[in-house]
Amino acid sequence: MAIDAQPQVLREAPWKAGLRAAKANLVPGLVVQIAMVGLLVGYGFSVSFRGLLESLAEVKARWGWPYSALSGLVAGGILPELLRVVVFQKGKLKSANARELVFAAPFWAGMGTVVDFFYRAQAMWFGDEARIEVVVPQVLVDQFVYNPIFAAPVTVWLYAWKNHGYRWQRRFFTAAFYRDKVVPSLVACWGVWIPIVTVLYTLPEPVQLPAFSLALCLWVMLYGWMAGEDTAEGQR
Repeated sequence: MAIDAQPQVLREAPWKAGLRAAKANLVPGLVVQIAMVGLLVGYGFSVSFRGLLESLAEVKARWGWPYSALSGLVAGGILPELLRVVVFQKGKLKSANARELVFAAPFWAGMGTVVDFFYRAQAMWFGDEARIEVVVPQVLVDQFVYNPIFAAPVTVWLYAWKNHGYRWQRRFFTAAFYRDKVVPSLVACWGVWIPIVTVLYTLPEPVQLPAFSLALCLWVMLYGWMAGEDTAEGQR
């Protein structure tokens, strides 16, 4: 009887990889979730805070799509990179910062525009009221249709493209890549973002994008902070 001398490598289940990532993201995720609940409470009970969010919504209405792009760029690209420069690089600019912004600027500007369009569409499809029959389908479509079909795979594909020297590979568009890379990202994302988007859809549609920009900025900065701290700890 022939014996296979090659040991079999057991592939980790995608959902297990996602749960590990969700556990690693627990602290920044909780911080952002608490902040968003605080935002909802502030909007409901503080006249001044509600006025601030509504003033941002008025700016968004005047500027239109450029506001969507700019808010995504600032929240997802510029502020997190500034955090990296000020905190982890002690104020010293590096060529890597410029390279990161070259990628992050168009990516997050585009995602900000897409999210604004999607939120407007959700309001047209389901309504714009803080009622369970409105909020629940919006959350379900957001996290279990839009996210698996568009947001998660596009994000994973583009970051994989950047990390491979801006060279596309066929494997990016295979079922195996989706299973091994996108599914873990989805599982980790659901643990953080389902509570966040529930808060967002409880707010009126005009203030959803400004609130999303705040959540995105906090999430990316906190995640970057933890990653930077882990890197610094590993270098000691």
